[in-house]
Amino acid sequence: MKPIDATQTQHLELPESVIGPESVAFDPHGGGPYVSVSDGRILRYGGESEGWKTFAYSPSYVKNKCNVSSPSELPSAAKEGSCGRPLGLRFHRESGNLYIADAYMGLMRVGPNGGEATVLATQAAGVPLSFTNGVDVDQVTGDVYFTSSSTTYSRAQHERVTATGDSTGRILKYDPHTNEVTVLQSNVTYPNGIAISSDRTHLVVASTGPCKLLKLWIRGPKTGTSELFANLPGYPDNIRPDEKDGYWVALHREKYELPSQFGKDCHLLAIRISANGKKLQDMRGPKNVRPTEAVEGEGGQIYLGSVELPYVSIVSS
Repeated sequence: MKPIDATQTQHLELPESVIGPESVAFDPHGGGPYVSVSDGRILRYGGESEGWKTFAYSPSYVKNKCNVSSPSELPSAAKEGSCGRPLGLRFHRESGNLYIADAYMGLMRVGPNGGEATVLATQAAGVPLSFTNGVDVDQVTGDVYFTSSSTTYSRAQHERVTATGDSTGRILKYDPHTNEVTVLQSNVTYPNGIAISSDRTHLVVASTGPCKLLKLWIRGPKTGTSELFANLPGYPDNIRPDEKDGYWVALHREKYELPSQFGKDCHLLAIRISANGKKLQDMRGPKNVRPTEAVEGEGGQIYLGSVELPYVSIVSS
């Protein structure tokens, strides 16, 4: 398929002093986008007239008075540890609940009206969730699948996870009916984004350091086993479904910065993968954009999250 040119995009600017819309989500009614940002909040965009408003935050956000901190103090590793750093976002459509993977606070949930989130899990099998990262929801059962990128390092030390080849990451499941957390797989190398397949038989998990996607079976005769799903030309972050049973995979950085047909200052931003793990389409854009998520919105637009920029990019596909 023809590559998508993301050299010219719309920018949905965040409020002043706010950066890092890591994950992008839309609610069951198409409202939003909602983004997880570096000061510990989830923001909701209400259109040009309303702009961005605080939608949710962790219990520690108010407890530690992060809501009264001066903007110049945010963000920092110390502030992230006390205020939270929400990463992956995913709505459960039937209930309207938003599940939040917060790197420091663990797995959280907030209702459709927002406010203070409830912390659902801070450990699994007796081991703390040191670096909670990606999340997805089975829309039929309500089960929540999420990743913990390392049991050795926190998000503030994320570069060490890649540099050391740390393989203490875990893939986990939260059952909202029993409030139990199950470890589905341990000893995974930097598990990051996660997505459940359209037929609900397996999970696709980004393994960032090795530049791979993994398939973990959760139903059928192969349940509990994993295998390679795809090799990637860059370091994957979040994974989100496309409209054709495949996936958009955001690549925070290419393995090798190869020349692009869109110019020397462009690089690979994201890649679309089929349900069988085959490459379908590239998205290329400016090298100062290193996306963490690519999400299809209404009208064929693709929204790009970022851990470092002060805006959400909107790409016409």
